[in-house]
Amino acid sequence: MEQVRCAAPLRVPRPHGPWQGVKENLTGLGNAVVHTTWSEWLPSVLTTPRLRELLGPDWDRYRRTPDATVRYRFAAARLLIKYTAAAALGIPPEYLDLAYRLGGRPYLRGFDQIELSLSHTGDLMAVGLSRTGRIGVDVEPAGRNVRLELLEAQILTPAEVAEIAGLPEAERVPYALKLWTLKEAYSKALGQGLRLGFKEFGFKESGPTGARLHAADGSAATRGEWGFATHPVMGRYLLSTACHDAGLYTANDTSVGTMLDRGFLSAMNQSAS
Repeated sequence: MEQVRCAAPLRVPRPHGPWQGVKENLTGLGNAVVHTTWSEWLPSVLTTPRLRELLGPDWDRYRRTPDATVRYRFAAARLLIKYTAAAALGIPPEYLDLAYRLGGRPYLRGFDQIELSLSHTGDLMAVGLSRTGRIGVDVEPAGRNVRLELLEAQILTPAEVAEIAGLPEAERVPYALKLWTLKEAYSKALGQGLRLGFKEFGFKESGPTGARLHAADGSAATRGEWGFATHPVMGRYLLSTACHDAGLYTANDTSVGTMLDRGFLSAMNQSAS
């Protein structure tokens, strides 16, 4: 089986887009990833008269958050999720109902075929969508100051430690940081968070941006149903994606009429009539 391809992240600096690449990637690859900064989206949070409608059930949480920075970042991230999904599904963002599973993972109520993942660090926000299976995204500052020996003790497999030891010294920490983001993305895709032992699985590079999942001893762990990729974004961050193909048929048409759960669609039509 050919390895699943994770879409390259697209920068969307404002709610107006550009969004065309999102629908193209979701249709062609089965997944899409976007990134931006919360400061770029802040003007929309502050000026849109539709903010309450756009946030929906998250409005109360937004209003109750006392710290202004935290409050605005929360709103910007939720707008990014809704506008990204709206671009893929061909529906106004305020029509989407964002809900949360145990552990806080967001999902779109009524859209059972769409999986979501959100990650943020510093000023950066990233959202991943998939119509073929699980997806996880993770972002970290590329220049993050980390101790290599600590990563080796806590998250790297013996095979990864041996591989890093063979690299030039200047490349060791950056490569370890890349492995860390891949493990975080995979853990998020599985919905495991910190419960998944990072020393129990590892990665090896596959091409300039790709990676393959391996067992702790370095042997291959998948047959291609998972795809992994890491990209530098905005010159100072790493963005890693883990995307899965569950092998289920999904139509290439990603419009709302196709992707929306039929029972939910019927309920919407009845309420509108």
